[in-house]
Amino acid sequence: MQQEGLMGDNIQVMVAEECHEAYVDTILKTIEDAAKVRGTGIAKRTHEYLASKIKEAKAVIALDGDRFAGFSYIETWGNKKYVTTSGLIVHPDFRGMGLAKRIKDMTFTLARKRWPHAKIFSLTSGAAVMAMNTQLGYKPVTFADLTDDEAFWQGCEGCCNVDVLHRTGRKYCICTGMLYDPEEYLPAKIPAEVLERIRRIDGEIEE
Repeated sequence: MQQEGLMGDNIQVMVAEECHEAYVDTILKTIEDAAKVRGTGIAKRTHEYLASKIKEAKAVIALDGDRFAGFSYIETWGNKKYVTTSGLIVHPDFRGMGLAKRIKDMTFTLARKRWPHAKIFSLTSGAAVMAMNTQLGYKPVTFADLTDDEAFWQGCEGCCNVDVLHRTGRKYCICTGMLYDPEEYLPAKIPAEVLERIRRIDGEIEE
């Protein structure tokens, strides 16, 4: 399941499997620590929440042997009309190696394969994520262009900046909204065995 083209290192970027739940607490701690360093808010997630993404083949993990290197996950909203790729994090020991883009590319490709007609969106305050989104074809949009699914916006309640969201009537916040309206572009390869696993979870996948 190793992604092709590993840039000469031993880091594997792959769709996470149930055995990778062992890394969830490390992932959560890495996300929390990064937010503190940046001084930005995050939507807080539980162990159970991330574990469910892994079990549903909605997560991508990067490992250097058995060392955690990076992670991201996918969620669907509005009856699967909207998709987010969220929680992108690279462990400090593996930053500056282009790993974030590899994780982003794999997560984006997984989302496009599973929900080819969904709009993929992002809320981020990180310049690096904005740059990667732009390369993939995302466009900056107003919050009105994003999903109106209340379950998504409820996730912002754990952010330290949620008061801004409330004061503006959910029109804008510290994060920038970005949206990808689906066309043809798949920057990474999803291995055949992962696609088969997804077929078992979802039923027949649209190619």
